[in-house]
Amino acid sequence: MVAIPGYSPRQISAAVQDMYSAVAEAPESHFHFPVGRAACQALGYPGEQLADIPPPLLASFAGVGYPFRAGAIRSGDRVLDLGAGAGNDSLIASRLAGPDGRVIALDLTAPMTRKLKHIADGSGIDNLGVVQGSAEQLPLPDGCVDSITSNGALNLVPDKRRAVSELFRVLKPGGRLQLADVVIHRPVSVDCHEDPRLWVECVVGATVKEELLALFEEAGFEDVRVVGEHDYFALSPSDQTREVAASFGAHAIEVGMRRGAAAPSRLRQWWLRFAPGRWLLLLRRRGLFGIAALCLALLSCYGTLALVGLLPLLGLGLALDEGAWAGTIAAFVVLTLAALAAGLRRHRAPGPLVLASAGGGLILYALFIDYRALVELAGFVLLAIATLWDLRQRRRQEARVLGLASGG
Repeated sequence: MVAIPGYSPRQISAAVQDMYSAVAEAPESHFHFPVGRAACQALGYPGEQLADIPPPLLASFAGVGYPFRAGAIRSGDRVLDLGAGAGNDSLIASRLAGPDGRVIALDLTAPMTRKLKHIADGSGIDNLGVVQGSAEQLPLPDGCVDSITSNGALNLVPDKRRAVSELFRVLKPGGRLQLADVVIHRPVSVDCHEDPRLWVECVVGATVKEELLALFEEAGFEDVRVVGEHDYFALSPSDQTREVAASFGAHAIEVGMRRGAAAPSRLRQWWLRFAPGRWLLLLRRRGLFGIAALCLALLSCYGTLALVGLLPLLGLGLALDEGAWAGTIAAFVVLTLAALAAGLRRHRAPGPLVLASAGGGLILYALFIDYRALVELAGFVLLAIATLWDLRQRRRQEARVLGLASGG
């Protein structure tokens, strides 16, 4: 259900269209994600909202949640349904918008749009228009819609930042957006170029939840709130998909928000994008916290030594509290060990932690018992090897779960 980084836009577009063309034309086929009426009911759609949806459209439903939980659509609204698919949500939105409103059902897949247009025209639904187009370049003018709904579309978009910017552009100031989409607890780090089937068969590229919400805040959306979360992949008929989803903490969320009066300034956008807390979270989720802590330990140790040696050449002096210095180095060493202990829970390989413990022990011995430069250096070498070994084991575990031969 989700895109992976690394494919060209053309490859991603082709993969999406192939998969969802099959959902449109042969919904009774076997898919790795739930489809049809049973999926709607399991995701929380009330029976009365499904009662009047034509069975051929309902059979091709492939959403991931119930976005209407956010209540973004009002009577008389001009609504965009992004990634409309077979159009189940478009029809529900058309009823909510009423005769004075209008719904634009936009989807990338030609068979989906043809199917929806054919049935909508035959059913006399005159407040629904069907458009084929990309979320990264919406074929709509600025500020032309009052509300937007989307169900499982953004995880299939390669350039999510651009797509979110486009949503902001076409929505009126103060307009409302509701969506359901797939998010993950930690991102995929292995290279998945070698098996394109993973594109549409596995959970290998959805956005970390906090990152997805931050993208909307960067663009200028306000009051971004999660109104629902559920284990969407528990509904999958595929054992492999359920295993992959569980490994990466993949699940679905339902979100509501409103468009601000104007996009944030460039300075504000860059601050949001590079906020320290956000990057610390990403380092931890990507399994890079151990490397970051090791680098800080090395910087505290040898960087400080270099500074102490260079300052006198500039005629400057530095009063160094050796106890505080040793304590800082030790703290970063312990953080490195803690990160590797967390890695043990993932890959179950004790080697990196054992080697890191030996290296950490040598460093702490040199710092607090009997300082010897070579002992300290040997400790750092062992700790560095262990940290890189742990990272490789994490990648190998990801590769195993994804069915790849190796983690690189």
